Amino acid sequence: MYATKYTEELRQSFIISLWFMFLTFPVMVIRVNTIENVVEWRWMNMMYVGCGSFVLSFFWRYLSGRKISGRKRITEAREETIPLTRRIFGDRRIVLPVTGILSVFALIFPFVFSIYQTNIMTAALMYVVLGLGLNIVVGQAGLLNLGYVAFYAAGAYTYALLYYHFGVGFWVALPLGALAATFLGILLALPVLRLRGDYLAIVTLGFGEITRITLENWNEFSLGPSGISGIPRPGFFGMEMNIQEATIYLYFLMIVLCIITIFVVNRLQDSRIGRALIALREDEIACQAMGIDKTRVKLTAFALGSTWAGLVGVIFAAKTTFVNPASFTFLESAMILSIVVLGGMGSITGIIIGALILILLPEYLRAFSDYRMLLFGIIMVIMMIFRPQGIVSGIRRTYEFHLEGSESKK
Repeated sequence: MYATKYTEELRQSFIISLWFMFLTFPVMVIRVNTIENVVEWRWMNMMYVGCGSFVLSFFWRYLSGRKISGRKRITEAREETIPLTRRIFGDRRIVLPVTGILSVFALIFPFVFSIYQTNIMTAALMYVVLGLGLNIVVGQAGLLNLGYVAFYAAGAYTYALLYYHFGVGFWVALPLGALAATFLGILLALPVLRLRGDYLAIVTLGFGEITRITLENWNEFSLGPSGISGIPRPGFFGMEMNIQEATIYLYFLMIVLCIITIFVVNRLQDSRIGRALIALREDEIACQAMGIDKTRVKLTAFALGSTWAGLVGVIFAAKTTFVNPASFTFLESAMILSIVVLGGMGSITGIIIGALILILLPEYLRAFSDYRMLLFGIIMVIMMIFRPQGIVSGIRRTYEFHLEGSESKK
């Protein structure tokens, strides 16, 4: 029986490898040398594609089989198992030392590594805050928002326009950018209160594109596609800083903002608002039947989520010293949503890990630049199949009622 099963899997993997060789033949094998006007035939690439696709296909089928058999064993035994990631991140003997080591590493990072590495890490921390902000809307409230980049752009352009027209500094523009994004979030929430699912996603996607197109074509307001340059970096009590010092200062500023965001989001989960958001996510009709004002809850979710995007937008403008509409495309919204899905919706730890993976991995895979996006796509597909709940799944609180003396009566 097992021999027949593995023979069938080998046969299917061999067929898949032949298909991959056939489909990639024009790209991987044929190369036209325009300088010497000759066609180069790279047959070794075909062998690499065939062997690689065969091994990956067989390994994939092996893991799928183990996953199905594991589910069957759990169903038959009717046992509730605690996920490994939850056991690890729930054990203080592991969490506390790891947190201490990571804290020391974060403090010494800009003094050990280059400015380029510090700049990349700052960008990763920005996406951590963006992911945690979108997690309020998507992970906790269950409202699929594909136009999150619009609030990000609102914060960036608030600082850029205030400086361009009135000379407003970073620290004054920071809360104003958050307020502008909050107002925009409420403005978006008002017409979509009755929508959910795919319809909500389509409307928010259109809202994000409308914002970008408006910024690109309203030259009198946003200076159009040429953007706004010369935006100053954040200062520190009037001290003059060079590029290296400003980069390190911005890095520590993002560390502080990440800590504040994690604290606020963690407290939000256990608050009355957080429980209302979770109730809205689980069942909107039951949520309303229990007396929760779903209109106010949706407005609160969009307002809170957009606030963090506005804050990061101001920091983005200060970091790059230049903003234009091309920086706020749909791909940015897709990247932030991927961070939430990959890390685990509703999980703070998972979103931090997901942001670091999705932002740092492409940078450190530049040696494989030709296949970087292919590897990135493979990782995402593997996660969606074998770990659909994310790297660290959100904890679903369950409440059990036990009658006193029930054990003794038995």
